[in-house]
Amino acid sequence: MKVLFTYDYGQKKMSCVQDLGYEVVYVYEKDVRLNEQTKDAEILVCYNPFPHLDIQRMESLKWIQLSSIGIDQAPVAYIQRTGITLTNNKGGYSIPIGEWIVMKILELLKNSGKLYGLQQQKKWALDTTLLELYGKTVGFIGTGSIAGEAAKRLQGFGTRILGLNTSGKDTPFFLRCYPMDEMEEMLKECDIVILTIPYTEKTKHLINDQTLGWMKDPVYFINVSRGNIVDEGALIKNLNNGKIKGAALDVFEEEPLPVSHPFWDYKSVIVTPHNSWISEMRNERRFALILENLRRYKNEEALLNVVDLQKGY
Repeated sequence: MKVLFTYDYGQKKMSCVQDLGYEVVYVYEKDVRLNEQTKDAEILVCYNPFPHLDIQRMESLKWIQLSSIGIDQAPVAYIQRTGITLTNNKGGYSIPIGEWIVMKILELLKNSGKLYGLQQQKKWALDTTLLELYGKTVGFIGTGSIAGEAAKRLQGFGTRILGLNTSGKDTPFFLRCYPMDEMEEMLKECDIVILTIPYTEKTKHLINDQTLGWMKDPVYFINVSRGNIVDEGALIKNLNNGKIKGAALDVFEEEPLPVSHPFWDYKSVIVTPHNSWISEMRNERRFALILENLRRYKNEEALLNVVDLQKGY
């Protein structure tokens, strides 16, 4: 069986795949095209080669393993129609993103940006507006593995942690979880709102004028999910009127974020370049999942992280 990789995990790791009995082909993702070398691959391990790799002409393709958690870059309609199995990297980046969330909450509450600016100016000026995280209510929209890793860490700060998921099912590390139709009730409780829900057609612009209106005044807002879940115009409106006291944004509707975008200019907004998932362990965890799934595929066992294409995650 041939497996096509669009990322080079190194000779040692690729040898582990060959030891399972696979024929391994590696082509850098930006360079991969349909040709004699790639067209008969049964398995595709990738992030987003789809703009220039025509998988509709890969007649042997049975399974796509994504290196991302999100699947919005993939041609889902075609994959669903043809019965190709799609797996993602759910859980692979949860620890670094969970840590990033905690860090940004503290940076917002402790006015770190302002204080770093004073340091650059070599200016000694006491800031008496810093807030405690202790006792705050933190609400997660989405209670998957990323939210779980963040919630686990936030427990040590004496916070009250709420979550919103499809059915309101109880989830470890959350004091209470609400179903989606009780979103307003949860948001009214929260001092800090964190967006960790997958992007689907149903969640596009879930954060809008109405849902922002349900939030406390003031409130802190963090997004590590997908930019398209937020109506950026509505968020800007609520930054301008002061309801959003501070925001930490790692994802945006357009990436890279245009230099003309207003988010760059707010002192109350932390902008990072879709960076929250990065850590020195990212390739280790990612490849461990890939190798385990390749082993399972070879042995005709159930794969990990199979995406429910109806739900979109």
